[in-house]
Amino acid sequence: MTLRIVAIGGTVYPGSTTEMALRYATRPSVEAGADVAVFGADYIGALPHYRGLGHSIESGGELVEAVRRADGLIIAAPGYHGTISGLVKNALDYLEDLAKDERPYLHERPVGLIATAYGDQAAMGTLLTMRGIVHALRGWPTPMGATVRTYSGLFSPEGECLDDRARLQLQLVGEQVISAADKFAAQAGKA
Repeated sequence: MTLRIVAIGGTVYPGSTTEMALRYATRPSVEAGADVAVFGADYIGALPHYRGLGHSIESGGELVEAVRRADGLIIAAPGYHGTISGLVKNALDYLEDLAKDERPYLHERPVGLIATAYGDQAAMGTLLTMRGIVHALRGWPTPMGATVRTYSGLFSPEGECLDDRARLQLQLVGEQVISAADKFAAQAGKA
């Protein structure tokens, strides 16, 4: 069975440091042969406010369906004023559409978390907020959560992480997601 990993995150700018960190963390899943779907700036930036003006039953359908089938997730958010951005929070609000599923929300799925910010305090506050959200959605945050200090030159134009600390954190988050997803799938008799 091919594992499915969904990656959600970024900022309003495609190719942001947050989105590059998200994509970098999916590498262990890609290398393991998983099916990886990334919902970055282009997608989450176009989502209407969940159940607000402009929202329809089709809004966010591709994201919701991908998460419904996912074996694991990776979520990356920038730290704005010490917490998760509204853009990423709105995307996560769409997971309410999974409330009545047989496997509700993020039930029995590992979730790797990445928080990016210019300062450590904002990154840590964001990471803690995301852990709380994942717990509320019945997911399993991976033991490692990456806090990445952003600066110009952190990533090459090709997406290579040029900072040893950030690279190791992102790699570990990605490895823990695919490893835990494999274990959960084996317990459920899928693998």
